[in-house]
Amino acid sequence: MVAMTETTGSFSLPRGRSFSVHDLEALPDDGNRYELIDGMLLVSPAPGFRHQKIAMRLAFRLDAACPTDMDVLVAPFAVQPSETTELQPDVLVARTEDFTAKNLPVAPLLAVEVLSPSSVVTDLNNKKSVYQRMGVPSYWVVDPLDLVLTVFELDRNGFQYERIAEVKGDKPYEATQPFPVRIVLTELLSPPID
Repeated sequence: MVAMTETTGSFSLPRGRSFSVHDLEALPDDGNRYELIDGMLLVSPAPGFRHQKIAMRLAFRLDAACPTDMDVLVAPFAVQPSETTELQPDVLVARTEDFTAKNLPVAPLLAVEVLSPSSVVTDLNNKKSVYQRMGVPSYWVVDPLDLVLTVFELDRNGFQYERIAEVKGDKPYEATQPFPVRIVLTELLSPPID
């Protein structure tokens, strides 16, 4: 069986089959974020200033508390558990030994998504479901406009996310997973960003 492709600009889109991580390599470097969930292509526009500022400052805060056997990275960096799934969390934490030079082929210890207007449904539903299925122990969602951090952790059986915290504004979140760290959203925006 031959897979058909459709040429768009200088790259080809597969027709009659699911996308694979190999197809992502042919997509243009045009500022969009390209991800896959079970062979379905997700395209997100480049995030805005407030989104990026929160993601970077959160990554710096996590990195400052991170144990030496773990690393903190920001997007774009591929979490690629299969040939048909590749996600790029805004911030991730994983064991150093689990990284390859190109990607993270196993579940991170923490995945963080900062919401954008175009990503709310995907981040709160599709990505959450994939992270849960992969066995990501902690999943954080940050709403940069309302300054809300929602924290999900796998239940005792390791199969289902439970919302364990929702903190707003200047209320601190004292994380224990994947390591102890104190997060205050308003501190990530000091001085304030309009």
